[in-house]
Amino acid sequence: MKRVYLDNAATTPLDQAVIAEMTNVMENYFGNPSAIHALGREVRTLVEKARKTVAGLLNASPSEIFFTSGGTEADNTAIRCGISAYGIKHAITSKIEHHAVEHTLNTMLKNGEIDKLSFVNIDEKGNIDYNHLEELLQNNERTFVSLMHANNELGTLTDMVKVGDICEKYNAIYHADTVQTMGHYPHNVRELKAHFIVCAAHKLHGPKGVGFLYVNSNIKIPPMIYGGAQERNMRGGTENVYGIVGLAKALEIAYAEMDEHRSYIQGLKDYLKTQLIAEIPGIAFNGETDADKSLYTVLNVSFPEMDMADMLLFNLDINGICASGGSACSSGSNIGSHVLNGIKADPNRPSVRFSFSKYTTKEDLDYVVEKVKMVVKQNALA
Repeated sequence: MKRVYLDNAATTPLDQAVIAEMTNVMENYFGNPSAIHALGREVRTLVEKARKTVAGLLNASPSEIFFTSGGTEADNTAIRCGISAYGIKHAITSKIEHHAVEHTLNTMLKNGEIDKLSFVNIDEKGNIDYNHLEELLQNNERTFVSLMHANNELGTLTDMVKVGDICEKYNAIYHADTVQTMGHYPHNVRELKAHFIVCAAHKLHGPKGVGFLYVNSNIKIPPMIYGGAQERNMRGGTENVYGIVGLAKALEIAYAEMDEHRSYIQGLKDYLKTQLIAEIPGIAFNGETDADKSLYTVLNVSFPEMDMADMLLFNLDINGICASGGSACSSGSNIGSHVLNGIKADPNRPSVRFSFSKYTTKEDLDYVVEKVKMVVKQNALA
């Protein structure tokens, strides 16, 4: 049976060049990067070379890049440590953020670490109301703002430059969850005015279990993980050297091939959208889908009401199609997508997130359209 992978927003396959880079390190470098002897220094050099590579691609200083276990740890560190360092009592976010942000802020509110949590208004496509954001910031207290660059379920983009300008105007600290867009869009930290941005390597054909947090040099935060002097006293624990090297290689490849891949993947997304509209009556889409408003790797499809709607993903799976009903981090949840709830999507219409990569082909999409059309027809309401 043919198998088509369209769940790249959840994770991506490793690039062969990344595998080769990591394998070389695994086979030839085993020293502890904190050791002062020759074998340790060799490995320390690999870590710092990777840090310099990442910093150069973002137009950051190497001292602003801290390696983590992934996007969730990076988000938690930015939020918890940023709020703690400045005694902030008011945070602003939206109701469609990733759970790494939403759950962290709700827990801090519950535990009394912040006194107030405000939610900026969003429209039915997941767009931020920038005027409302400015209204929420019009007070005399320093505020923490956490808003993602692209929604991981919908693909709807937020204007990071506009948010950064607003936050600067009111002296707010701005954390941008860039997990879905790192490696897919250029991030020049000298232009963004974000105090924190984050990365998870496995979203851009790098390894799982590694990421980084960018911390603007004007911000000083304490560690979240204590234990050793690693990451310049900012994250205790021996570095994931193989992962760090793989992350840097994956990001380097992503930047080198970014324009080519963006054009190619946007074409695939547009093609699938057009074919679904032509073949399935009543099809619709959640979030923005226009190229300038939407992450080009994600298409969230809202299907017509059908029998056994809750079995749609299962039926796609048994036909060899790997996709998601929302964020992969919510897999197995029976309470539905908080993102779709947040934009007041029709609960009677099942939704599927198809997400693409440089390895997706037009033939893959033709197969998907054929099978989706069959499944929808089989389960159509009488």
